[in-house]
Amino acid sequence: MELTWHGHATWHVTVGETSLLIDPFFDNPHTDLAPEDLETPDYVLLTHAHADHIAHVGAFTDATIVGTPELTGYIEDEHGAEDTIGMNLGGTIECGDAYVTMHPAEHTNGINTGYQYEAGNPAGYVIGDTKPTQLDDRQSTTFYHAGDTALMTEMRDVIGPYLQPDAAAVPCGDHFTMGPQQAAIAVDWLDIDHAFPMHYDSFPPIEIDTREFVNEVAGTGSDAEVHVLEGDETFELEP
Repeated sequence: MELTWHGHATWHVTVGETSLLIDPFFDNPHTDLAPEDLETPDYVLLTHAHADHIAHVGAFTDATIVGTPELTGYIEDEHGAEDTIGMNLGGTIECGDAYVTMHPAEHTNGINTGYQYEAGNPAGYVIGDTKPTQLDDRQSTTFYHAGDTALMTEMRDVIGPYLQPDAAAVPCGDHFTMGPQQAAIAVDWLDIDHAFPMHYDSFPPIEIDTREFVNEVAGTGSDAEVHVLEGDETFELEP
């Protein structure tokens, strides 16, 4: 599985022959790319409807758009997307070679375009190359994109022990999401091998020193290795 961070909460995930783009937003200081520089992914996963997560979804309407039914309906109406999958919290769908499970995130989710739309619940995604089961499959590879969220006990009680991600991208910019301390606790609760900070430095309220996140993770006693990626950098995630 290949994980490429394009800054903010924007990730490009490749599972086998399937490519998935999460929360396309390229107006951030960690990427040199514009939306048109990317090949159209097979799927675009949307965690929620805030502008810094769906700003460039209109450039990828040839892909299959995945999100809550309320959000995919909005994308159909606003951007003319024809191929969408509306799913909901707790559900798992098969996206080519990937299995995608939607899980709650603790955040807000309104769309304010002069009229306030309700976009359903905000979410995160657990993406794996095998279907989630209660069996411990050590040959599977699984990545958790937490979305915009506060610290949740579901990370400790459900996602970590039952969905068993190997790696996770957690927001740590504070102000609108977890800051470094709570994001580090999330890493510890998830019991992952690899942790990636995201959703920081894009605008002044969320500017942080990522060394603080690295130190906080170490302070929890977690064995996770923290990878502070450069923008557009790819990490190869192996079982």
